[in-house]
Formats: sequence, structure tokens, C-alpha cells
Amino acid sequence: MNLVIAVTGASGIIYAKSLLEALKQHEINTHLIISEAAEKVVKHELEDIKQLENLATIVYPPNDLEAPIASGSYQVDAMIIIPASMKTIGALASGYTHNLITRAADVQLKERRKLIIVPRETPLHTIHLENLTKLSQVGALILPAMPGFYHRPATIEDLVNLITGKIMDQLGIPNQVYNRWKQS
Repeated sequence: MNLVIAVTGASGIIYAKSLLEALKQHEINTHLIISEAAEKVVKHELEDIKQLENLATIVYPPNDLEAPIASGSYQVDAMIIIPASMKTIGALASGYTHNLITRAADVQLKERRKLIIVPRETPLHTIHLENLTKLSQVGALILPAMPGFYHRPATIEDLVNLITGKIMDQLGIPNQVYNRWKQS
């Protein structure tokens, strides 16, 4: 499997780290893009960007529009934007492909390939909702970073792993990252 993982400037870098760790355990090829805004958020939430970069197969600068993943002829199985900032979502919804993240995501949409967007913002106003709706209507899967509690999480890691597991489920990757629903 060949995946693009994009990290944007929303809070919630821990979700990207968890996903990259799980994909690395499955030996899945990952192309990582970290936006300039995400680099700033990493300093607050992880301290060192290498914690993300060392988990990826390939790392691209956010403005490398000549990267293979910027072309529809380069085959990738899916792209995940995690966490997805409202700035990135707004750019995608309007077709504004100003950097490698938005260009690679636009390629996924035009090629009818899987694009998973993990928004991490609250509350949402009407423009956010309209942008997410537009992206859903053109084929993106919106998977908000909204933890569930049916699995009785005891740690922050448990909450994060639920989202990681849900993403892996959408990609068809067998996993036991989180406790699944069981009838009592």
C-alpha cells in the first residue's frame, strides 16, 4: 500500500503521529507532507518534528509541487489529511491548490481516489460545514477527530487510537488499535 499523509496546522498532531506509528508497524509506504503551520504546532504538541519524519518512508517539503505525488499519473492508494485545518479544507473546497498538500489532495479527488480528511476544529460555523459538505460531495471521506467513549478509554492514547483505528478500517487495513463495540 502506498499512502500520502498530510499534516496541517490544526491542533491534534498526536493523531498524525499515532497513524504513522500504526502504518509503520504494518510496513506501509508513507509519503509525508508537513505544512509550515503544522511545523509550528509540532513545537507545542510534540517538541520535535523528527518524531513524525522518522515514521515516514518519504518526506516532502510543503511547497514541492514537482514531487511525484503532485501528479495523477503517480499511483497512491489513498491520502489522509490529519489533522486537517479549516484553511486547508477551505482551499480544497474552492480548488485552490497552492501547496503540495492541496495539490496532492486535489489529485486524489480528480482521479477518484480515496481522500480521508480528519478535521480538528471546534466549534464549526456554517462556512466550515459548507466546505466539508462540498468535499464530501466530490468524494472525500470526512472522519472528524471525535473520540467515542463506548470502548471506555482510560488514557489520551486510547482516545487517539480510536481515530487511528477508524482510519485504518477505512483503508481496509486489519487492526486491533482500539476496542471495538461489543454487545453487553
